[in-house]
Amino acid sequence: MLNLKTSTIIGILTCISTFARAEMPNILFCISDDQSYWHTGANGDQVIETPAFDRIAREGIRFTNAFCDAPTCGPSRSAILTGQHIWRLEEAGNIHSTLPAHFATYPAILEERGYVTGFTGKGWSPGRLEAGGRTENPAGKEYRTNHLTSSKPGISNLDYASNFAAFLEQRPKDAPFCFWLGTYEPHRGYKQGAGLAAGKDPSKVVVPQSLPDSPVVRSDILDYYTEVEHFDQMVQRALKLLEQQNELDNTIVVVTSDHGMPFPRAKASLYDTGTHVPLAIRWGNGVQNPGRISDAFVNLSDLAPTFIKAAGISPPTGMTGRSLWNILQNENSKTEPTRDHALIAMERHDGCRKGGKGYPCRAIRTSKFLFIINHEPDRWPSGNPDASVCARAIPYGEIDTSPTKTLMMKEATDEHLQQLQQLAFGFRPAEELYDLASDPWQMKNVADNPKYSDDLHRLRTRLVQRLKETSDPRQTGGVVLWDYYPYYGTRKNRDWRVDPMPSKSARQ
Repeated sequence: MLNLKTSTIIGILTCISTFARAEMPNILFCISDDQSYWHTGANGDQVIETPAFDRIAREGIRFTNAFCDAPTCGPSRSAILTGQHIWRLEEAGNIHSTLPAHFATYPAILEERGYVTGFTGKGWSPGRLEAGGRTENPAGKEYRTNHLTSSKPGISNLDYASNFAAFLEQRPKDAPFCFWLGTYEPHRGYKQGAGLAAGKDPSKVVVPQSLPDSPVVRSDILDYYTEVEHFDQMVQRALKLLEQQNELDNTIVVVTSDHGMPFPRAKASLYDTGTHVPLAIRWGNGVQNPGRISDAFVNLSDLAPTFIKAAGISPPTGMTGRSLWNILQNENSKTEPTRDHALIAMERHDGCRKGGKGYPCRAIRTSKFLFIINHEPDRWPSGNPDASVCARAIPYGEIDTSPTKTLMMKEATDEHLQQLQQLAFGFRPAEELYDLASDPWQMKNVADNPKYSDDLHRLRTRLVQRLKETSDPRQTGGVVLWDYYPYYGTRKNRDWRVDPMPSKSARQ
């Protein structure tokens, strides 16, 4: 029989263990693939049905100014995992590349703290892990054994929610977890007509002004909606699972997307349709005054230091992301800079230019303006119209093939459609400036308008300063190699090649 002294010690140790566990919340990170900000019910869409996102927003915090770090899958996910802007990540600044192992990731840091990590669906991707010295996806151990008994065309047959359940069953008892639930939806391709078949009303679709308002485009958007809803259904099932296991309130649940919708002048561009993403965070034990709406500017790279701080660890000094802790706690910080801008960038997407070149650009987004620097304005921003110089062997290959793209590529006599074609496929100037109050869809570049000269100078100065502060080699005079890093994607055009890496002497 235990004596009083021993039982007292055990009780104290149990209390300490319980307290430590309570201080280490679980993390469920839910990320869709190619979803723009507007396309959730909570963010105002009248057609789409997203009860899971809407619940997270209602019971947590909904962010109105969340932006990806890059409007391209691999770089955006690399930024999320490392908490760093893409220009700091070497090869990981490109899609179909690698994430070098010397860059710390939040799942690895949390594992050292005692977390169990895992992912299902699309984690870090697309690219080749081995080339960067990794043997496992940086999102964690993969869970993919469970599949849907019946799947719809264009939608993966992976049962993401059941794979999350399998992960929970296998984790050690009482161990905190960090799980990445990443769907392949709403990435193309889609089952054409799926939205109409589901009974969705095309007349209620809000068509971005950068796209032609036609039945073809409205139907294409409805098809995209059905895949966003598939993602949301998986999140809803994951939430129910956490409730059943009495884990929901001690779990930080994040719902977002890696970047914007796969349409012309959206994905793979720095405009809001490509970079403005939905973001809602619920944490029953940690979000103070839930139900709030935050207009603070957030980059998705801010999530890594947020997760790390929530686990009681100081984020590594190399992380450029800023923890959202003060927002979750509803605290006003007098020491932190105000969150009044987001930084966005792109290097090489699919290399749809001769020599595998990218379209390097940087942007600063504030509440009033979007300012963009295009470093190589002589290059085709959406890929060369000549399919023979594209790794994907399609014209304007940075833009996914779709009914909308096909419509917009047709020869047009209509002046408005010609304008949209130019905006989607044509050359862009070295600088772009958009006044969001009068031009929320960023259709009219006012960089050359004397009325905006002071704003242009101020934003240019600020963007360059922030890029220098965060060691962007395009501003610091460092070596710039993104055009020459290997491309590990499937090359439909067998003659396509990346130009050879310059010699070391040529780089100096």
